[in-house]
Amino acid sequence: MAAKKTQKGTLEGSLKRLEEIVESLDEGKVSLDEAVQLYEEGIQLSKDCAEKLKATELKIKKLAKSVGGDFEIAETDEE
Repeated sequence: MAAKKTQKGTLEGSLKRLEEIVESLDEGKVSLDEAVQLYEEGIQLSKDCAEKLKATELKIKKLAKSVGGDFEIAETDEE
């Protein structure tokens, strides 16, 4: 399996690609050079996923229930 170019996409897509990378490395059927490329791609995907999760967490923290019972986005100092 050739290493796919890392691109920012959905969290789910990134996680799926990470699973593919882990499977390829676990099987041990890739060359050392390809294993290193897959590892580097996996590290980058992991960082991208962490950033996406952090951004989502901040959005959720901003969601607040107003006095009238409606949900609204509250401004916070975190970012």
